Amino acid sequence: MSKLNRFIRQSFIGGFLVIAPIVIILLAFRWAVNGVRDLIAPLATPLARASGAPPLLIDVLVIASILLCCFVIGTLVATSAGRWLQHLIDRHLSRFAPGYRMVKDILNQMFGSDSNSPFNKGEVAVVKLYGADVPTLATAIVTSRHRDGWYTVFVPTGPNPTSGFVYHLPGECVTLRPDIKLDSAFRSIIACGAGSSELAITKTAIQP
Repeated sequence: MSKLNRFIRQSFIGGFLVIAPIVIILLAFRWAVNGVRDLIAPLATPLARASGAPPLLIDVLVIASILLCCFVIGTLVATSAGRWLQHLIDRHLSRFAPGYRMVKDILNQMFGSDSNSPFNKGEVAVVKLYGADVPTLATAIVTSRHRDGWYTVFVPTGPNPTSGFVYHLPGECVTLRPDIKLDSAFRSIIACGAGSSELAITKTAIQP
């Protein structure tokens, strides 16, 4: 009887683990689609009423128009005149909307080409947060190197790697791990440490 119960339990859990991610992805996709439709409704609804076209077609055309605008604006700001205009707009928006600068910096760190972004060109490291003599280790991303040999590192929190803590550590507390790719480290952090043994996080590396 215990074997039958174990079989039923394992089968149920196995099926749940297959179906649950698919359901979550579909729900997330539905939430994203509904969110986009709500955002473009002020443009799409009048166009649909005026043209008589199917609402889905209008939604697609509006989204395509927005993407085209993003492309055109991105091309414009790549020029000197565009950068000047962007700087002027940023300065005025920062004055009247205090949170604008913070939101823009966060988006640049995550999706932009900011060379200082830990999500773009950071280096993976294993750090000793409590001193070189304490064996406690943490996975970190090097965000800055100092002339005196110190490092500034970002230690992400799992399962959300976009939040974390910033530490300033001496060189003896930082072991660079160039053999670990940034995306591999983030996958381990998102999984709350699962996969760290495959990455050999605690393996001794050569100090720079």
